[in-house]
Amino acid sequence: MSFSPEPPFAHGQPPKAFSGTAVLYCNLGTPDAPTAAALRPYLAQFLSDHRVIEIPKVLWWPILHGIILRVRPKKSAAKYASIWTPEGSPLKTWTARQATLLRSYLGERGHQVAVRYAMRYGQPSIASQLDALKAEGATRILILPAYPQYSGTSTASVFDAVYNWAARTRRLPELRFVNHYHDHPGYIAALAAKVRAHWMAHGQSDKLVMSFHGVPERTLHLGDPYHCECHKTARLLAAQLGLSKEQYTVTFQSRFGKAKWLEPSTEPTLVAMARAGVKSVDLMCPGFTGDCLETLEEIAQEAKKAFLHAGGQAFHYIACLNDSPAWIRALSDLAQQHLAGWPTQPPPETQALAASRTAALALRAKQ
Repeated sequence: MSFSPEPPFAHGQPPKAFSGTAVLYCNLGTPDAPTAAALRPYLAQFLSDHRVIEIPKVLWWPILHGIILRVRPKKSAAKYASIWTPEGSPLKTWTARQATLLRSYLGERGHQVAVRYAMRYGQPSIASQLDALKAEGATRILILPAYPQYSGTSTASVFDAVYNWAARTRRLPELRFVNHYHDHPGYIAALAAKVRAHWMAHGQSDKLVMSFHGVPERTLHLGDPYHCECHKTARLLAAQLGLSKEQYTVTFQSRFGKAKWLEPSTEPTLVAMARAGVKSVDLMCPGFTGDCLETLEEIAQEAKKAFLHAGGQAFHYIACLNDSPAWIRALSDLAQQHLAGWPTQPPPETQALAASRTAALALRAKQ
């Protein structure tokens, strides 16, 4: 195996204007455009991941390349087009903004760390952002997934991408990984703040539905903690909001394929509620830290339509955490917790150089 070439300063001390400590904030990914041509390579990468589809390649490859990638890109492109913005993909927009705000919040707290974002599928890739951080002088990198609940299909896949990059890297930085934060007090408080703000503006509906992304049920029986962590998030959030068990429901969305997935499923549950006489629902997606296709199209459009068509009278989608101050504070708290013990200030010589440059600029401005 050949290793990637190191930055030109690898034999000496890298010239860095920060502490050498960095955070890589990782999300799932998005196509570059809402077109079939852009969806095809994105879906091929996503659905080729053995963490996502645990079917032997000899069986899965003919289905993926012979059927799915011939049909699904066009259908998915239409869905993406319905939520695309002038800035591009909502998921990418929110992820980039969260990374920028995280860097600012950490800076205000005295931590001069580099922060970049990456996508597990699509661009910017995890490998390319790790390369960029190394080139900037990072020698310690915290891997922070945008997934509060751990799942082998998501969190572990991010870690796989880091390990694959590491296997091709000669000079490795120190690495740390955040596995989950489904019960982090700041995360729960940020979710509760979103719900309370919605209730203040629109009133409280008959039911609060918490919809999480689904995974095959077999993963639960094989030891994946995702299902349990989703329910713990829901219990903690309900407790913060003062809700009884009868006032909220946990569901799972985004089923793919014919295998049995975690239940109850979101849309059928909404239909059953409407037919049983539930007139209004508030629906939120606690497992998504930023709005994306699964929240804006699948929930705010399709699930809403199904509930109203079945007899429901009012459907209110509560937006994801996105760039809410409570969430960015929680993200900053989480990062600081896992950065503990690592230096987050530039070395003294760098600070002295920066001070001398500031003084020179101030003197020049007076002249």
